Amino acid sequence: MSETASKATGVPDANRWKALVFIALAQLMVVLDATIVNIALPSAQQDLGISDGNRQWVVTAYALAFGGLLLFGGRVADLWGRKRAFVIGLVGFAAASALGGAATTGAMMFGARALQGVFGALLAPAALSLLAVMFTDARERAKAFGIYGAIAGGGGAVGFILGGVLTEYLDWRWTFFVNIPFAIVAAAGAYFVIREPEGGRNRSPLDVPGVILSTLGLVSLVYGFTRAESDGWGDSVTIGLFVASAVLLLAFVVTEAKVKAPLLPLRVITDRNRGGVYLSLGLAIIAMFGTFLFLTYYLQVVKGYSPIQSGFAFLPMVVGMITGSTQIGTRLMTRVAPRLLMGPGFLVAAAGMFLLAQLEIGSTYASTVLPAMVLLGLGMGTAFMPAMSLATQGVQPRDAGVASAMVNTSQQVGGAIGTALLNTIAASATTSYIKDHIATATNGQQRQLVQLQGMVEGYTSAIWFAVGILVAAAAIALTLVNAGRPGGAAATGEGVEDDVAVPVVAH
Repeated sequence: MSETASKATGVPDANRWKALVFIALAQLMVVLDATIVNIALPSAQQDLGISDGNRQWVVTAYALAFGGLLLFGGRVADLWGRKRAFVIGLVGFAAASALGGAATTGAMMFGARALQGVFGALLAPAALSLLAVMFTDARERAKAFGIYGAIAGGGGAVGFILGGVLTEYLDWRWTFFVNIPFAIVAAAGAYFVIREPEGGRNRSPLDVPGVILSTLGLVSLVYGFTRAESDGWGDSVTIGLFVASAVLLLAFVVTEAKVKAPLLPLRVITDRNRGGVYLSLGLAIIAMFGTFLFLTYYLQVVKGYSPIQSGFAFLPMVVGMITGSTQIGTRLMTRVAPRLLMGPGFLVAAAGMFLLAQLEIGSTYASTVLPAMVLLGLGMGTAFMPAMSLATQGVQPRDAGVASAMVNTSQQVGGAIGTALLNTIAASATTSYIKDHIATATNGQQRQLVQLQGMVEGYTSAIWFAVGILVAAAAIALTLVNAGRPGGAAATGEGVEDDVAVPVVAH
């Protein structure tokens, strides 16, 4: 499984670029799955007889399993070896997708989605940590993480397009079946091509208390935000879940500080650069995921776009993200410090959000949505790329899996928080607007106009919050992240904690 000769001589793995193709394919599949099912949800709900009250479980079952088990998945990847965890994750994800596509009842669908989340939690950290240990040259690492960052950021928007096409022209079941060829090709390619460097495994015994506390704590947190969206922030169960989450995660931190072989070594998150990345990335995802949802509804309900049209409306953002990540980020990463890409990147994305906050019923796609999409894509792509690289830079090889899991955890939890938090703000603003204006509507047409205006008022109110969140992400990146550019100032150890003695990156 490892190339001892390459390791001994310090020569990079000859197959690393081929490996990147299969790692990127697997990452695309996982990211696609987060949004592709959203487009298909109304059709699947009708076919399987799922009630309105239970339909959220199609999304929630996946988010809970994925978000709750990510740290455990990262640790298992360090223990088993990333290649093995990657292949098992892919095979399991394909099997769960087949089960979802063949679902005949709501319960079968919920179970399949939870299984997808379980195997996704094994697969995602293994994919990112494989990149971290295979690409050691600063320039090559910049290119590899540029591609990975573009997929991690833009894949969700591609999911809207693919989901629309598959649902409209084939059947909602194909939003699940499409994962199977992705997984088979990626697993076969990984099995034959990936050569994991030797000596990177963490064979310490598994920290069982840490696994239980982190999983229950993260599940409580994600489920708390999900319930807040449907039942309100004052609901007793919602409040109970947040309190339980805080207690469990605090107990987790205390446990990790005391045990000999922690699930999450605190050195991984106390490094100011990695801490800054996890925090700013999580905030950016909160802003982005909530906005995806509002834009989808705005385009389909207010502007009357079909699922395919609204999917393609996201294409400029995908192009912007790929450009920002593979052109701007990759070209500048070896020349400037990461914070000088992350901070301005988040601010450019905030400018895109600012444009979206000006949306009205009569706004045209070309005048408002298109430039906003381009700015969002360019900004996020530029910021994501150095963030993904820095999140695993300087960690000991045996911690690469769990450091990668923290990136995915900040994204997954950020997505759940963003959808719930911004949705609640939007719903409150919509209700308030309609209550204030419905009395002046004298006929059905006017009442419908007030309803639509109320929806747009809700979306823009929430998007203003997203602008603020992105500005906060930029401030955190500029303040906390102090690493020098790869191959430059970082070579002296600037921004890297002393206890992280064996860097993954050859500076």
